[in-house]
Order: sequence, then C-alpha cells, then structure tokens
Amino acid sequence: MAVDHYENFPVASLLLPRRLRAAVTDIYRYARCADDIADEGDAGPAQRLRALETYREALAQIGRGAAPWPHDHPLSDVFGPLSGTIRRHALPLQPFYDLLSAFEQDVTVHRYENLPQLLDYCRRSANPVGRLMLHLYGRADTGNFECADAICTGLQLTNFWQDVAIDWRKNRVYIPLDAFERHGLEPGYIGERLEGGPGGVGPHSGSFGGSDPIGSDPIHLGSDPVGGQAPQQDVPDAAWQSLMREQVGLARRMLRSGMPLTGRLPGRIGFELKLVVHGGLRILERLDQLHYDIFQHRPTLEKRDWMLLLWRALRPLP
Repeated sequence: MAVDHYENFPVASLLLPRRLRAAVTDIYRYARCADDIADEGDAGPAQRLRALETYREALAQIGRGAAPWPHDHPLSDVFGPLSGTIRRHALPLQPFYDLLSAFEQDVTVHRYENLPQLLDYCRRSANPVGRLMLHLYGRADTGNFECADAICTGLQLTNFWQDVAIDWRKNRVYIPLDAFERHGLEPGYIGERLEGGPGGVGPHSGSFGGSDPIGSDPIHLGSDPVGGQAPQQDVPDAAWQSLMREQVGLARRMLRSGMPLTGRLPGRIGFELKLVVHGGLRILERLDQLHYDIFQHRPTLEKRDWMLLLWRALRPLP
C-alpha cells in the first residue's frame, strides 16, 4: 500500500456507507481527472492550463445552477454526475476550486522555498478532500475541519517523503529549499544519489537541481532494491538523515494531531479513517527503518503489516 491523497480516497470501500459511495466516486473522478490533466501525458504547460480552465468554467456553471451537460459533451462524464452530487448533498464549491488551484500550481511550480509555501499547497491539494468527506458525513464543523486538515496534510507529506525519488524524476522537489540549506545540502543531492553518487555530498557538490531529471526514464521503486540490484553499502549521510528525520517528524505530528477525529466519526467511517491514519504512520516508520534511504527503496506496506494496522486501529484512543 502506498500512501497517496487520492489512493486513500475510500472509493467503493466496504466500510463506506452505501448511500455515500456514488457521491465519493463522483468527487474522486473529478479530482483524479483534473490531477491527470496536470500530471499525465505529453501536453505542454499552456495546454494543461487551458484544459484546467474548462474545469473552472464548469464549476462556475454548477454554481449558476445551469442545466446538466448533454451526454455528448466532453465534460459530461465528470461534471454530469458531480453536479448532481453537489446539489443532493449541498456541498460547497470552494473545496473543488481549491483542488483546481493546486492542480494548476502543479503545472508551473516545482520547488517550494519554505514550509509555509508547502503547507499552503497542501491546504488546497489535500485538505479539500477531507472537508468534502465531512460534509457528506454531516460532521462539518470547525473542530472536525482542523483535525481533517491535519490528517490530509499529514498524509500528503507522507506521500511526498515516500516518493522523493519518483518526484525527482518528474522535476519536482517538495522538501522546502530552506530545509536543505538548514542541513547543509542542496536539492541536487537527490539526483546525485540516484545516479549512484556517495552519501557524503556537501552543499557545494552540485548545481541547484543536480542533473536534469526531465526526460529521464521513470524509476519503479518498491520494498525491494531498485531494479533488483543488490543494495549498495553506503547509506545516506548524516545530513540527509537529519533533513528527512525533520520532515518525517512533521508528518507524524500532523497525523497524530488529527487522530481524535477518528473517535468523533460514527462506526465504520471512523474505523476506516483510523486505519488510513495508522497506514500513514506505518509508512513513516518504514522511512525511519530505512534510514531515509529512498534512493534504493520506496517504502510500502505489505500484507504482514495489515494485522499490525488492524490491531492498532482496534485499540482505543489514548
């Protein structure tokens, strides 16, 4: 299991009430399709932004109460069902606009100067999902929003730290640049390690971005060494471990701070959320165990982890 803010959507989950499954699927479809416009394929930035603008126009059309899209309209598969879900459940439009804003940012922004910038991105790319779910559950209030925001941001940060190597290949770095500087490193350290460089890379060993990741072959990381090769003997140096320990600690604190929400949501809904949070925490444990060596391994959860997660989720909150 990988922790990702869309893969953790409880689509068609047996723990999700049947009455909400169609609505969750409609919201997921919107988020997934918009994210794909920003990330997938060979389109250039201008073309991606134009396509996302049609989503913005469609949201405005829903807000005006316009008639549903005809079946032959290119947006009908996404916005036909979504408009019905928004009306039936009286969902606010702002979370959908926030998601769209984040996807537009994905097209043009590939580095974050500091933590406030990164958290602002998470506020728009991850937190709207949790807020929409609370509206569907009838549990939308200020206290629950705060916990949901912490969980969603914590899960997204977990996904970022889990996928440092994969994101590098996409020319994206989510670790704040001032955090690199604080620990005496540069983003180019990631590229040099992926190319087999030694662990002891200092702040002046490479350019701002290291080797250009654009156009590189994608890497496929799992719990096994990359490409099936034997693990190298060198491990990330102390500066990298210190940097990642700081990032992992932030994600862990956010997930734990949101945990009280799992006790406020009824029955299966709360239990599923608790499993998701513990899944994120377990990924962070994996990162700790790997000494943050995401250059050779992508930490994932395996079958044997599920019994542990189930046991942890069944325990009462402290």
